[in-house]
Formats: sequence, structure tokens, C-alpha cells
Amino acid sequence: MSTFAKSSFNAAVYAASRPTYPKPLFQLILDYHQQGPAALPGDNNRNDTSTSTLRPRWNTAVDLGCGTGQATTELHAFKKVIGVDPSEGMVQRAREHAEEVLGDDKASQFSFVQASAEKLDFLENESVDLVISAQAAHWFDWNKQWPEIARILRPSGTVAFWTYSEFRLPKYPSLTPLITHYLQGKDPLTSLGPYWERPGRTILERHLVDVPEPKQVLGMDSEIMTDTSRVYFSGAYHETSPTISPSPNPSITLPIILRSQSTWNGLLGYFHTFSSLHHYMEKNPSDALNHEGKSIAERTWTELMEGAEKEEKERRELEGDIEQDGKDVQVKGEDELVVEWPVAMVLAKKL
Repeated sequence: MSTFAKSSFNAAVYAASRPTYPKPLFQLILDYHQQGPAALPGDNNRNDTSTSTLRPRWNTAVDLGCGTGQATTELHAFKKVIGVDPSEGMVQRAREHAEEVLGDDKASQFSFVQASAEKLDFLENESVDLVISAQAAHWFDWNKQWPEIARILRPSGTVAFWTYSEFRLPKYPSLTPLITHYLQGKDPLTSLGPYWERPGRTILERHLVDVPEPKQVLGMDSEIMTDTSRVYFSGAYHETSPTISPSPNPSITLPIILRSQSTWNGLLGYFHTFSSLHHYMEKNPSDALNHEGKSIAERTWTELMEGAEKEEKERRELEGDIEQDGKDVQVKGEDELVVEWPVAMVLAKKL
């Protein structure tokens, strides 16, 4: 598991600044739980009969690395839901979130445990129907995680985990290189790239292709888990879809599913949730003082807004926008902004 202390963040601010997972994402998981690969798009999946005899149950679901509980509370189709996180602060915030969004009565079906995802001793063998993980699987030790998932899942049970990676501003495609430099660059003075925890961040950036197949861990002759299905909600961002996969099943690319209607101020708030920014500030405590009071996050945010102004002006000139002709283009912090994230998802069933 990651050694990054999530509790160093204000959990409420963290939750408010992060994107919200959409209902269709959870519906796909529930459909997969019921139908197996046949629930996924593509002729190969519709014809897959490898799990046709399975009979899934809807008793217990577990969310590993549950954080503030945003994904956990979407699992109310199950009679009992358990959120697991190594951070005491996150577990407490998840409890509060469940009570806030569900009320005391419905929240009673949810419980939260402070524990490592790879060591779930409080769960009995074959006692869980669904295991999920949202934006945490890149931290797991999969040589330990796959055996633990195989132990706790009932036959016909499902595992589904996903991560979202580098954000995009669909209205301003010219800003993508600046975004990539900020998040993945090599320069320790102008980029957060050197300050992410590795290898976790690398696994996320590579869309989970480094997560091994169950059989690679449990044994190639193992008949405990199916091969994974790998789904990439990357849409037009074709460069974000992996060209390789450890799964023998064909990869599935679907339209973007994760987006947020935010503001430029909201984007800056999102920047401040990055663990890499906190590490950068620890290593460079005089950063803002050396740059006229602006932190690296604020400088990048300003560059992005200036780039958006330039792109908007060029667009108007190209389209011959007479109404706006001659007016200065000015992007403000309170202006609305659509932010999108490519999502990588991995699904499998226990046989």
C-alpha cells in the first residue's frame, strides 16, 4: 500500500475537489456482476459463455481504499457494504459521508474498517460477493491482493477496480502538452512528475496494464478466477488507451464517462489535492517566495488560463465571430470549465 498519508489532507476539501463517479459506471459493474463478460460491449463478450452457469449473490460488497466513501455509498444494491481504508481520517470521513447522503436508516447497512487492502483478516473465506476499488488499485501489491481477493470472494463473485488519469480540458485541446508537462515532466522545478510516489503513479499513468492477470499470480493452471476484461473510457483521447494488455481478452474502448462541470477556481482546488504538490512544497518551501508569491500550482493554473484566452481568440478569428470581434478575451476564475478524465477499469469473476 501507499505510504502517503491521506490524513494530511483536509478530507472534506479533498472530496469536494475530486470528480464524482457517474451512475452508468456503477451500472456497468452491476450488470457485469449479474451477467459476466456478456454485459460488456462487443460481439466477443456477448458470445462468451465461460461464466454462464454462475449465479451471483447480492449480500456483501467491499470497497478497498474507500477514501471518503464516494464509491462505497453507490453499492446500496447489496445488503451489507464495507469500506476499507488504511487512513483513520478517511474512514471517519467516509462514515460521515454515508450518513450525509443516505441518512441514518440506510447508512446502517454500511460499515467502515481501517485496514490494509491486502490483509482482510476480518473477512471470512468466500463471504463477499463484490469487491471494488476506485482510484486506489495502483497502490496495491497484487502478488498479495489477488490471493486475498480470491480468498474472500464467493464463487460467482466479482472484482472491479478503476483509476482515472491525467485530466483534459476538451474545450482547449492545445493545453494538453502543458498539462502533461505539469503532471509528468522531468524537471523538478517546473513539474510535479518527480514528486509522485512510484511505482504507484506510473501504474496509474499506464492505465493499470502493469496489474498482472489473476493467473499470473495464482498459477497459470488456476481455475479460481477468470481472465480480466479491461475497459478504457477514453473516447477521442486515443493516445490514452493502452496498446498492450496482459489480458488475453480484447480491450474495450468506450466514450469518456468521467467529467466535471467546474470552474477555473475549481480546477485550482483540484490541483491542491495532489500528493505530489505537497511533496513538491516540502522539498521547495521557498517556491512561492521565489516566484512573486505564486506557487507552482498557481503558476501552472495561470498559464492554462492564458493559453485558454489565446485559443479562444484564435477560434473566434477562425470562425469570423463578428459579435465578439474586437473584444478582449479574458478568462476568469469563476468562468465555467468542463474537465474530463480517461478511466481504466479492470473486471473479473471468481469461478
